[in-house]
Order: sequence, then C-alpha cells, then structure tokens
Amino acid sequence: MEDPSRRQLFQIIGSSLIVSPAFAQHVHSEIAAVKSLSGGATYVPKKFNRHNFLLLRKLGEIIIPGSTESGAAEYIDFLASHNDELAAIFNGGFGWLDNYMQKTYGADFLAASEAQRTEVVDKLAYTKNSVPAVAAGVPFWTWTRNMVVDAYYTSPVGVKDIGFMGNGAMSSFSVPKEAVDYALKRSPFANEG
Repeated sequence: MEDPSRRQLFQIIGSSLIVSPAFAQHVHSEIAAVKSLSGGATYVPKKFNRHNFLLLRKLGEIIIPGSTESGAAEYIDFLASHNDELAAIFNGGFGWLDNYMQKTYGADFLAASEAQRTEVVDKLAYTKNSVPAVAAGVPFWTWTRNMVVDAYYTSPVGVKDIGFMGNGAMSSFSVPKEAVDYALKRSPFANEG
C-alpha cells in the first residue's frame, strides 16, 4: 500500500475524533435549523464579521476541498458564539493573517492571489517551510485545521466521504490484510525477527 494522501489522513483523523458524535450532530442540527429559518442557504455569522467568515471558508476549502458544503465555517462560528476564548483565538488569528498578508503582499488573504495564499499556508502548515515571521500564526493555523477537520468529518458530507454506513450488527469482522501490512511495516517491531 502506498503512503496515504493528505485527504486520506484527514479521513483517518476524522473517523477517530475525540469530539462526541452526539455533540457534533447537535451543532450541525442547530446550524441546519438556523439556515432553514433564514430562508435558505444563507447563514449570518454569529461571532465573526462577514470578511472573517469568508476568510474562514477559504481556509476551510484549502484544508479540505468541500468543507464549505459541509458547513465547516458555520460549525466553527456557531461554537465560537458559545465560547469567547475560541472566538478570541479565531478573531485574533484572522487579524494576524490579514496583517501578515498585507505587509508581505499588499493585500489581505481574500484579495491575495492563489499563489500568495498557498505560499503563506505552506509556511504555516509545514515545519520545514516555517519562517520566524509566521511563528505567531502557527497556533491559529493548527486550531483552524483541527476545527475544519472536526467540522467536516462530523457533518453528513464528511460521514459520507468516510463511507460510514451506520452502526449495525455484523455477522463477522476481519481486518483487511492491507491495513495489517501497512501497520506492521511502520511498527518498531517490524525488523525484529
């Protein structure tokens, strides 16, 4: 088996979330109710201004394409509206990111080119690409990535992406040979013999 893709790794992380599935389902249900009460797909951010909400959506799409469809930004905004500490992390991070982009490229994150956005995300996401100028933004990036993954893989879209078919009885279960081989190949005991 070849090394997993970034999306496959997020699927693994998403399928083993520490977040209570019942809690996540409640948040997604609340968001759906808000959308239906507002007359459709329009969602009015509760804790983030419109610019920051759109910035969060753009970051979400960079992290997991399709996260907008899953309601990841709405999920994060909803949680931030109930937790001032979380809201401060995100609003502070949005300000840092736009300020960095303005100083570096002369445009905020949303107005910057795709190449400029990719360049800054690569510096935030990969230790090997990190530079001191982005060190302050790394915790914000980590929060954003983790929250987008949580939001996506607890949504109906993400659950479908994982291929989860629901809880049910099984007549038998066997671990796929490829999974065992993959785990053993990376095991510290692989070379013992």
